[in-house]
Amino acid sequence: MNKVFFKQIGGAHYKKYEIQPSLFINKNKILFAEGNAIKYICRHQDKGKKKDLLKAIHYIQMIIERDYK
Repeated sequence: MNKVFFKQIGGAHYKKYEIQPSLFINKNKILFAEGNAIKYICRHQDKGKKKDLLKAIHYIQMIIERDYK
């Protein structure tokens, strides 16, 4: 595995995960909005708290608008 997938610049809010969100997102070729929702959900307890959950909701709303309306 390329070392770049395990490098985190700033903070340690993803290092506790067995599979870092960025690796999961890239390996599964997840789209931008879905990837951001995953990222914000994963980190909310350690970084942005409620604000990160609101960001995740925003990206989920974008997905609904894009795919289901």
